[in-house]
Amino acid sequence: MKTVSLQIPDKLVPVFEGEADTRGSWGGRGSAKSRTFAKMTAVKAHMWDAAKREGIILCGRQFQNSLADSSMEEVKAAIRSEPWLASQFDIGETYVRTKSGRIKYVFTGLDRNIDSVKSTSRILLAWIEEAENVIEEAWVKLIPTLREEDSELWITWNPELETSATNKRFYNSTDARTKIVEMNWRDNPWFPAILERQRQKDMRERPHLYGHIWEGEFLTALEGAYFGEHLRIAKDEGRIGFIAEDPNLIIRLYADIGGTGAKADNFVFWAAQIVGTEIRWVNHYEVQGQPIAAHLNWMREQGYTTSRCKIWLPHDGDTQDRVFDVSYRTALEDAGYSVEVIPNQGKGAAMMRVEAGRRLFSRMRFDETKTEAGRKALGWYHEKKDEKRGIGLGPSHDWASHSADAFGLGCVAYEEPAVTPAESTERYQAGGWMG
Repeated sequence: MKTVSLQIPDKLVPVFEGEADTRGSWGGRGSAKSRTFAKMTAVKAHMWDAAKREGIILCGRQFQNSLADSSMEEVKAAIRSEPWLASQFDIGETYVRTKSGRIKYVFTGLDRNIDSVKSTSRILLAWIEEAENVIEEAWVKLIPTLREEDSELWITWNPELETSATNKRFYNSTDARTKIVEMNWRDNPWFPAILERQRQKDMRERPHLYGHIWEGEFLTALEGAYFGEHLRIAKDEGRIGFIAEDPNLIIRLYADIGGTGAKADNFVFWAAQIVGTEIRWVNHYEVQGQPIAAHLNWMREQGYTTSRCKIWLPHDGDTQDRVFDVSYRTALEDAGYSVEVIPNQGKGAAMMRVEAGRRLFSRMRFDETKTEAGRKALGWYHEKKDEKRGIGLGPSHDWASHSADAFGLGCVAYEEPAVTPAESTERYQAGGWMG
């Protein structure tokens, strides 16, 4: 058997050794993972061709409108980077195949073509690039198409949301036949100078996005997110950490109201305590489709009894629940809680909440563990834009908006405490800012 040499990053060598059903890599920009996986698809194609096998190497992305959106050019460049590989392939403008024609590449978008992929036979290898966006339905249909005994699934992606279908399936996989490693810029022995300049620029100018772009971290703040920079500063200033609740201070619960049923909006509580002029966010709660009784149970589990807790509701707190025919205000007051409903702020209410939050953010501290999900929502909450006209359309209503609205309600409801400077100093000296 002829021996050849391959140039691939050392960290990826174990991924391609031995048997596996799934091989992959996740991480940030400039890691060489895409080029390496493209090259290794060609190596596998050559090996199968030499063994007189026939079949398809499927290169897919969730979204692909044309070959220009595919990984075809990456595959071509990877093959041409190794002269001994290039001699084994027939590369045309719209196709890639081995010289014998036994192994062919197919480039497809899963969003439009997953059903046709499902009926494709002899897929020896499926490489899914930019896999973060692949939805669960696509995975459910794609994976069973790999019917050959030695068929493999390869995936490469830059993680974005912990809750994405791809991350749920593969990010922390413990399956013995799955080989996936993290790859970032420092793992690329050929990391080019131009990318190093871009990396340094992002570190300086977009620090809230740097970790996601270059270090493979989950996205915690979108470009243009209303609170992204505020969260970064809070982290840098040490205002995100452990916070002990003060048993002598009232727990303030600020809500965004959901409903009951599988399609209802989420229900959210942000829990805060006010110490002097400081706002301590000590807890966060978000559920979907649960009855009022479930929220009351959570409050009791947290020790948020009627004697130490007050609840603020948005204007629809007086609206009857469609299933249980009772308003949130009535149900919570019947349970013994003090409730205040914030009046409808009218047109522009969402941006009023955003501006109130921005104005007060420098006074805020967050419990790192209990408010993690809420902070992720704040980091994502962003303006919806009309890309064609280049104008903003106000806050985007998505998974993050429920937590952001409850947070904003707390900021709108905030009132300056009626304490003298002497009283604030005395409390600080007695208990410290962290209780």
